Amino acid sequence: MHESRRASFEVPVLAGTREGVSWIGRLRRRLFAISSEETLPSRRGFAVEDAATEARLARVGATFLAGYHAAMAETAAEPLARHLDATVAVGWRGFAFEGAAFGLAILDALTPWSRSRFDRFVSGPAAHHVYLAYVGLGWTFARLPRRIPPIVAGIDPHYRWLTLDGYGFHQGFFAWPAAVTRQEVPRRLSGYARRGFDQGLGRSLWFVRGGRPGAIATAIGAFAPERQADLWSGIGLAATYAGGVPEADLVQLGELAGNHRPHLAQGAAFAAEARVLAADPTPELDLACRTIWGRSPAQLAEMTREFGRDLPADESARPAFEAWRERIRSEFYRSVEGSPL
Repeated sequence: MHESRRASFEVPVLAGTREGVSWIGRLRRRLFAISSEETLPSRRGFAVEDAATEARLARVGATFLAGYHAAMAETAAEPLARHLDATVAVGWRGFAFEGAAFGLAILDALTPWSRSRFDRFVSGPAAHHVYLAYVGLGWTFARLPRRIPPIVAGIDPHYRWLTLDGYGFHQGFFAWPAAVTRQEVPRRLSGYARRGFDQGLGRSLWFVRGGRPGAIATAIGAFAPERQADLWSGIGLAATYAGGVPEADLVQLGELAGNHRPHLAQGAAFAAEARVLAADPTPELDLACRTIWGRSPAQLAEMTREFGRDLPADESARPAFEAWRERIRSEFYRSVEGSPL
């Protein structure tokens, strides 16, 4: 990347020190720090062609790390959440809360005598960012040698597979030559966990391919057919939640998704619910929702919540999470495509 482009964006950075941060907080932050360079598209080798898109993707990464480092300095749920709300702009807070959840989950895993930081955060002041919090928890699957099934089994069915989404995103973002080019899936994953992983991997393609519809479709088309639907679902979520492309690109995404367009739409609906619940709106959210669905973010969020009620208790045939997704896809067929699923 040219030096002029490197200097063309600004990112929100949380203060390195704050009043009231203890010495142990400062030590944790120093010991577990992740360099801001690690999330730059240029450092990762992403194929981003537009300077504005590059700046936006860089800001996402920087905001995530800001939340992560804030959690290392302050692990108490209420002060941490207040700090994030006070220092991160509306529209970017979800990324910061995701990073903070990741940081708390890391600390929980490393301190067996104190493992409630994440739970206190997600059940308390971060409840409105619950979706992003569980995605952040999933990052720990990539960073620590954890047994995934027991962790997933203990989480509410609405959120448990989001942890695998976080795992897939991490691998696509930080190890894309293996996860995207060689299409590798961690050997320890099986069953529906692999599908959750692919949803997150699809999200990562938004970054790896710089939000370019043609490049994204080409990348997905190289995967085995049975993996492509979940990858498109991840793209729908990223295009709507992270956003940053014009309406014409969103229209093109729908066209390129082809038969997987309902999966793209399902991902967009989840993004709407996450942002509306968190009261963290963006103009890009409204554009994507209306372009893909012809509905407002509030309407999509309400629909998504409605379809998430009374999910099947018996998950022997399929996870309740997949039943939720299928309901949304069916609605897209009914209301937009005009034909039954």
